[in-house]
Amino acid sequence: MDITQDAVRRALGRGHTIDITTTGRRTGRARRIEIVFHNIDGHIYISGTPNPSRTRAWLRNLEADPHMTLHLKGAVRADLPATARVVTDPAERKRVFDWIVGNAWRSMNVDAMERWSPLIEVEPEGLAA
Repeated sequence: MDITQDAVRRALGRGHTIDITTTGRRTGRARRIEIVFHNIDGHIYISGTPNPSRTRAWLRNLEADPHMTLHLKGAVRADLPATARVVTDPAERKRVFDWIVGNAWRSMNVDAMERWSPLIEVEPEGLAA
């Protein structure tokens, strides 16, 4: 089945569970995990729950090499090359986590997320507007 760019854009239009593959910063091996993304005003963000004592391996991998693959699952299946940008700006983190807590993860503490949650913005390659 041929997946169209429109189908992929629709699949990315709202957050859900996907897999991502990063490159291990020490081993150089592909590392695949399941994770949730959020589409906020047309921007794709991936976060995680707050944990002050742990930096995620996937985040460290992306800090070393921002190239990754998004693996769409479900009705639309596609492997999309992408580039990640680690979000460190406090104002942007606040805006994104306010949205995530207000719209998706209502039981989370937004202040804790701002301080201790990983956050990246993902730009899929080859999706023409």
